[in-house]
Amino acid sequence: MPKVKAEKKSRQHAAVAKQGILFIKNFGQHILKNPLIIQSMVDKSALRPTDVALEIGPGTGNMTIKLLEKTKRVVACEIDPRLVAELQKRVQGTPYQSKLQIMIGDVLKTELPFFDVCVANIPYQISSPLVFKLLLHRPFFRCAIIMFQREFAQRLVAKPGDQLYCRLSVNTQLLARVDIVMKVGKNNFRPPPKVESSVVRLEPRNPPPPINFTEWDGLTRIAFVRKNKTLSAAFKQTPVIAALEKNYQIHCSLSNVNVPDNFNMKQKVDNILKSCESESKRARSMDIDDFMMLLHAFNTEGIHFS
Repeated sequence: MPKVKAEKKSRQHAAVAKQGILFIKNFGQHILKNPLIIQSMVDKSALRPTDVALEIGPGTGNMTIKLLEKTKRVVACEIDPRLVAELQKRVQGTPYQSKLQIMIGDVLKTELPFFDVCVANIPYQISSPLVFKLLLHRPFFRCAIIMFQREFAQRLVAKPGDQLYCRLSVNTQLLARVDIVMKVGKNNFRPPPKVESSVVRLEPRNPPPPINFTEWDGLTRIAFVRKNKTLSAAFKQTPVIAALEKNYQIHCSLSNVNVPDNFNMKQKVDNILKSCESESKRARSMDIDDFMMLLHAFNTEGIHFS
């Protein structure tokens, strides 16, 4: 008789089944299992006994318990009702029960309450929108210690001229001081992700720079569509000229200014770039001050990006 192949059993699934939870891939669920890394993240957040801590994706509560030990209150935002039940079970009947507030739902669609510090091991697919949701949150928080995919973390801290320097880099660094504080290998998670990770510290700039962030984002979006192209080439694209012309007409209408019959947006953009000596600059090598100067020059001429 032919041999029947034994069914392969992975340690990963055996451990998950033993705990009675099957993690959902779409939610990006990778539980941080190494207690030393959890403790290190909590330590780097420099929590105070009077703090309210925000945790995003608490999972089974390994970090939540550490946060509850150090703070006045923990607000945990979790999308998976099964993990919410697990977390509630873990604190039930303990002194921590009254200190834990659980918000069930998608953190990107949730109005976040006041908090002092955010400490989180997040689903990596929400990294970019979550960073800006946090940095645009008011009132200001003190700092955030967040686990990201390593390449994403490197993009956050990249400087002009670096290979990974991009719109994410300049937009984040406008709003916050950013540092990578720790590298974390994939084997520290259950189940292990396919990528390496890093822990990043974000400290919002308070007060924030006196800039309309929607305008700033519109400008950097155009500049970084092809970051190796000159700004002159980036702004010559037909859709860009059309959008700027529409915004200009709206601005003139609101300001009761007549648009000249022979108005040429392409020529006006060229003149602004030349006045800033920016026509041959490339986004990949421009820093925050360069973009600030450019945004001011466009806005002074009544051209807006939102």
